[in-house]
Amino acid sequence: MDCVKIGRLIARLRREKGLTQQDIAQALNISNKTVSKWECGLGCPDVSLWADLSVILEADMAQMMEGEITLNRPDTGNINKIRFYVCPSCKNVLVSTGSSSIFCCGRKLEQLVLQQDENTPSITVEVIDVDYFITIEHEMTRDHYILFAAYVKSDMVFLTRMYPEQSAAVRIPHMPGGKLYLYCVKHGLTVYSIPIH
Repeated sequence: MDCVKIGRLIARLRREKGLTQQDIAQALNISNKTVSKWECGLGCPDVSLWADLSVILEADMAQMMEGEITLNRPDTGNINKIRFYVCPSCKNVLVSTGSSSIFCCGRKLEQLVLQQDENTPSITVEVIDVDYFITIEHEMTRDHYILFAAYVKSDMVFLTRMYPEQSAAVRIPHMPGGKLYLYCVKHGLTVYSIPIH
């Protein structure tokens, strides 16, 4: 561990949050001299303090221990580069439109990769009033179901979280020319082009 780099980072993050050394010390139940020592590079936080320190400074603990926060590339504004993530533990669905580090339940999540194979469910698209009504030919049992449907068009994402034993159907605004993403908990992510009509 490079205590000098770590100390500079702690000081920078503390100032960004508008906190004093005393604020950090009180939150961690340590002396402000200890925080000052870290920031001067004369020592590093004890292992037992890192988790709480990362929460206080709202920064990734692993990156703090390396002494530098890796910034994501700026979002280029291209919705077609949308990325989906699913937490294997709690099934949270997360979305990014650019390069990012996504964590859930203490794990770094990997971007879902498109799967197009014999397990790809077929869909039926109907226009009802001002919406698309999309029926998905897929079972919705506790072990095998569609977790989410996301319709991506222009600069918008309409995400519908789905649950076992629900109907395998979604309603989305009628906006022709978008892409529909479906995620099956067993077979992964698939994409469909919605025709212009």
